Amino acid sequence: MASQSERTNPQSLPDAAPDAPADPVLSSYRKSIDNIDAALIHMLAERFRITQAVGEHKARAAMPAADPEREKRQIQRLRKLAEEADLDPEFSEKFIRFVIEEVIRHHRRAAKR
Repeated sequence: MASQSERTNPQSLPDAAPDAPADPVLSSYRKSIDNIDAALIHMLAERFRITQAVGEHKARAAMPAADPEREKRQIQRLRKLAEEADLDPEFSEKFIRFVIEEVIRHHRRAAKR
């Protein structure tokens, strides 16, 4: 099992290859990107832990796996946040739709257990 520092610092992972370019500016950018990628993975893992609990609750309560109204509100909210953050709202919508579809798939699987 990886230590906390290995999970949050991709440079400490055994399979993380050192950057090939000797350009220190590029290496610095890449290190930042690697750290952000690691943070994204950890945030997604936490999000899915929580949505798993939601799916189990919905299954016990015989609630539907999908909530189209909530999904619509979430997409609108995240598109607005994307615009405020100067991120392409189309990209943010595609990303969150993918995440929502995965969550619903997990919820449906929980309902079958």
